[in-house]
Amino acid sequence: MKEDLLVIDCQYDFIEGSLACIHAKEAVKNIVDFINSHDLNVYYSLDWHNQSNKSFKINGGIWPVHCVKDEKGSKLDDVFYEKVQDIKDRPNEKNMFYKGINDDIEEYSAFNAKNINGIILNKTLSNEVIVCGIASEFCVRETVLDLLKSERKVKLLLNGLGYVDEKDHIKNIEELRELGVEII
Repeated sequence: MKEDLLVIDCQYDFIEGSLACIHAKEAVKNIVDFINSHDLNVYYSLDWHNQSNKSFKINGGIWPVHCVKDEKGSKLDDVFYEKVQDIKDRPNEKNMFYKGINDDIEEYSAFNAKNINGIILNKTLSNEVIVCGIASEFCVRETVLDLLKSERKVKLLLNGLGYVDEKDHIKNIEELRELGVEII
């Protein structure tokens, strides 16, 4: 049986935009290499906000404006469309899941993200999931915690993670390892 790979929020705003993360570009390259060298079911989550999202500083939140739907910052890195060899593993309407759509709810976890057909990510994933993406201490962490709560076995692709702060990233990895996450 193929393993599931969940790619969290590898979008331009987290790679080179308003919330650019450390190791983000390298993480994307490593993720694509991993996809191309394994037989996987690949799923992508995307932060997908309205301009009026309450998480933005301009609207009373703590974050700069980021991942506004249909703008460049919300787009997945083109590398996934151009370099992923198997067309079924490239981003498409079935394997792209959107979160953060509700302006009033901070949604770091991709667990309840939906694709354009209304299918919920956690209803799609198998019992064993490899997780990677951006940012380790926020959206990746919260997704992993939700997957663990649902009694799934979780692996974390270490070289496929971007992060906000290196010290917090290292602390996060150790905490997730202690919770039973396999670091690969």
